[in-house]
Amino acid sequence: MPIPKAELHLHIEGTLEPELAFALAARNGVELPYADTEELRKAYLFDDLQTFLNLYYGLMAVLRTEADFEELADAYLARAAAQGVRHAEIFFDPQAHVVRGVPIGTVIEGLSRALERSQERHGVSTRLIMCFLRDQSAESALETLEAAKPYLDRIIGVGLDSAEVGHPPVKFREVYEAAAALGLRLVAHAGEEGPPAYITEALDVLRVERIDHGLRCMEDPELVERLARDRVPLTLCPLSNVRLRAIDVLEEHPLARMLDAGLMCTVNSDDPAYFGGYVDDTFHAVREALGIDHERLRTLARNSFEASFLDRDAADEALRAKYLAEVEAYSFD
Repeated sequence: MPIPKAELHLHIEGTLEPELAFALAARNGVELPYADTEELRKAYLFDDLQTFLNLYYGLMAVLRTEADFEELADAYLARAAAQGVRHAEIFFDPQAHVVRGVPIGTVIEGLSRALERSQERHGVSTRLIMCFLRDQSAESALETLEAAKPYLDRIIGVGLDSAEVGHPPVKFREVYEAAAALGLRLVAHAGEEGPPAYITEALDVLRVERIDHGLRCMEDPELVERLARDRVPLTLCPLSNVRLRAIDVLEEHPLARMLDAGLMCTVNSDDPAYFGGYVDDTFHAVREALGIDHERLRTLARNSFEASFLDRDAADEALRAKYLAEVEAYSFD
């Protein structure tokens, strides 16, 4: 069994495997522009973030009903459990579905059905984080938050994803202030393709608690010092960074240097159906490519639970303590 871990950077739409995509397409009468799953898998090669997003949003056409979203989430949770995931904080992109005529309630109700039974069925506790698409308008984000208000008992926080360059965090100041006023937790993608200044802006303007990616912080020594001092969690996605050409080869990934600098790093799979592996696959990959030893893998697992939002009440704290004890007791083969 893999080391217990939390997954904190996972887009549920990015877990759509070709086999499920074709099954849902058949069920919903959607014609995909690929002959079969093998041809679709060959399309999972990208030049950059935008070429990935083009395919990513295109394949969402197969997701239409509550049952589709439920099946998508349940399939991820089964795979995650096999990869040692004990807790998952899952992103979803409502704007990408609403624009296709799928109501936000359909998305949330479907995902929630799978998440609500996840602990019993898979042994994985879950939380749901609603992301705003940064390449859409700030007004659209505010409308999305308003539409989500009847479902806030299912949503723990908000995030910010999609094409980063040219869409700085400050663009979303108002919606983040509104989300904070509603008691939602705050995270944001920053410093993946965007500059280190976007990380600083996400912290100072959006007041986020975690930085999703944060890869480019290493270009700014003062920012590294701040992130380390304040124990700001970074939800890194090494396989994603290579597939999207943020890093040429995994051996050049700065994860080891980031740990040396005292940064609170976690390792996650991002969009695993597209990027070549789920979270324990990523653990194995960085171990091989970067020489990350067993105790540093334990640190990454420990960080994942400490950075999680399992802190709302005594029950959450007890669950996190249980997971952390499992990490400490784990014996590597």
